[in-house]
Amino acid sequence: MEAVKRFFSSPRFAVAGASNDTNKFGYKILAWYHQHSLPVTPLNPRAPQINLPSKAYDTVASPLALPSPSQTSLSVVTPPAVTLPLLQEAHKAGIPAVWLQPGTFDNSVLDFARQNFEAVIAGDGGRGYEGWCVLVDGDEGLAAAGVDWTSQRL
Repeated sequence: MEAVKRFFSSPRFAVAGASNDTNKFGYKILAWYHQHSLPVTPLNPRAPQINLPSKAYDTVASPLALPSPSQTSLSVVTPPAVTLPLLQEAHKAGIPAVWLQPGTFDNSVLDFARQNFEAVIAGDGGRGYEGWCVLVDGDEGLAAAGVDWTSQRL
């Protein structure tokens, strides 16, 4: 839970693999940050905006394009082949913490992440049967980090 506390102690968040497809986890996870009134930036090199029902978010193409990467925790919702180069950019940008959603990593991705970030949430654990997931474990993580999102409603 220490890694989750560190992740949610960041003042900013980003979602790599954010999507306009409401059926995809990239959409659902971006919506989770929005619903919790957390400052979030979607990463998507092909879509200029991600449109939620109550807000359109401008995207950035990569972690290097984030406004304050050293103050940003990154949720990853990309296939393993995309995740490794993404994490290499995130490390270069100075991102301190990453949350690798189920299905986004393999052993090489995990090895790189664990060697290059202050906090990594991935794999077994959490309350869901597939491992750590923001949608399942995020509320508890916010509480553990002392973030009162209920007072931050948009």
